[in-house]
Amino acid sequence: MSHAAVSPVLVIHGGAGVVKREMTPAKEQAVRAAMTQALQNGYARLKAGKSALDAVAAAITVLEDSPQFNAGKGAVFTHDGTNELDAAIMDGNTLRAGAVAGVQRVKNPILLARAVMEHSPHVMLSGAGAEAFAKEQGIALVDPAYFRTEERWQQLQKALKEDAAKQPHADVETAKHFGTVGAVALDAQGRLAAGTSTGGMTDKRWGRIGDSPIIGAGTYANSGCAVSGTGWGEFYIRTVAAHEICMKVTQMRVPLKRAAAEVINQEIPSMGGNGGAIALDAEGHISIPFNTDGMYRGWIGADGVPHVAIYGDEDDGTAELPAPAPADSVAQP
Repeated sequence: MSHAAVSPVLVIHGGAGVVKREMTPAKEQAVRAAMTQALQNGYARLKAGKSALDAVAAAITVLEDSPQFNAGKGAVFTHDGTNELDAAIMDGNTLRAGAVAGVQRVKNPILLARAVMEHSPHVMLSGAGAEAFAKEQGIALVDPAYFRTEERWQQLQKALKEDAAKQPHADVETAKHFGTVGAVALDAQGRLAAGTSTGGMTDKRWGRIGDSPIIGAGTYANSGCAVSGTGWGEFYIRTVAAHEICMKVTQMRVPLKRAAAEVINQEIPSMGGNGGAIALDAEGHISIPFNTDGMYRGWIGADGVPHVAIYGDEDDGTAELPAPAPADSVAQP
């Protein structure tokens, strides 16, 4: 595609599965503040002429550093009481990608994922090897205790008691495996990028890895579409959800909103999964489908005003945005 000057856009999410009754005013305020900061930091890169990759990494770093989200500082605990983090980033312009899985000492996994993309011959590194590479690259490492938050520790204790009693998990996030942060961006050169970071699922075992670091499942970008997902990762892997949305957009000429809704709100629920996603196309159209009570989400565009929403019945401002052209109006002779 030709990269004529376009108006930059940044879209972020902080995870689906938000339950209104569990949100205290203090937590809601902290979430909105972190989301706003992430949008402002990422958009500042775009306004300065930086790449979509720069904006995605900057926004996700803010969310990783906030204890409010299941990524970085606020990551959930595994069954064994550790934190195992996953992340991925993808450059839609070149189809380059980087990912890390199961790291326990990397402060900002999204930055390591980008280093894998830019400074290694590989796409995905895991565990101790990924951390050895992080040390070589000067990526910040921390004591595993850095990731501990009392809220996440208590979530695990509750889950372990339910395991012992052979009861289903009562906590929605634990039961449905929610919790991810992500960003998609379109820069002034028309380039798209996507990134996702997560602590996975509370009480996960055996080194489980979800969709977030798997290119095409929870994270994907090409020249016409960028997607970051959040939800029950096993279903996003099985449907290759992010890639499927983008193939509908770029190969089948399906409008972005319809393409995203077909995968997130039809295909995944029909299999028993749920969650949400953020999607962005090369014209700057935004789609934020989700099938849960709420989803931490936000975007910022030409007017430079951050739009942040949490609940399902809350206006996130995307309804007023111009709709994509109908598929049959594309590329007329």
